[in-house]
Amino acid sequence: LDINFEVNGVQKSLVLEVAAHLGGNRVRAIAMDMTEGLVRNQIVKARGKMIEVPVGEEVLGRIFNVVGESIDNLEPLKPSLTWPIHRKAPSFEQQSTKTEMFETGIKVIDLLAPYSKGGKVGLFGGAGVGKTVIIMELIHNVAYKHNGYSVFAGVGERTREGN
Repeated sequence: LDINFEVNGVQKSLVLEVAAHLGGNRVRAIAMDMTEGLVRNQIVKARGKMIEVPVGEEVLGRIFNVVGESIDNLEPLKPSLTWPIHRKAPSFEQQSTKTEMFETGIKVIDLLAPYSKGGKVGLFGGAGVGKTVIIMELIHNVAYKHNGYSVFAGVGERTREGN
C-alpha cells in the first residue's frame, strides 16, 4: 500500500505492508518508515504488487532501506532486476546436501564454533565484546579469500555500521 500525507506543510509518502485484512475495506498494515503525521482511517492506495528490492551487480556497495530505495546519497539506482521481499524458499532439490564447513580465517571460530558453508550467520553477545569486529572480519574474508559476497542487514542502531 502507498499513502501520501502532509506533516508540517511537507508532503510525505509512505509504503505499508498489509499484515491482516480486517474486512470492510480495512487492513492492519506495517509501516516501512517513520509514521509521524499518520492518523487512523487515512485513505491508502493499493500498489498492485508486493514490495520489491533491486538485486544484481549494480547493488554491490550500495545501501538501501527496507523498500529498496537507496539511502547512500549516491545517484538513484535504476535496477535492471528486482525481486519481491517475500519469495518462496529454494526447493530441497536445489539445495546442497553436503555438509561442508566454511573456513572463516578466524581460528577460534573455525576450531570452536565452525560455520556451515551456505548457511546464515548471526552473532549475539553483550555490549563491547567484539561482535562488530568479527562481522567486519568475516565480510573481509568472504570478499578477499573466497571471492564471495556478503549482505549486511543492520537493524536498529546497527544500521550505522553498514556505512
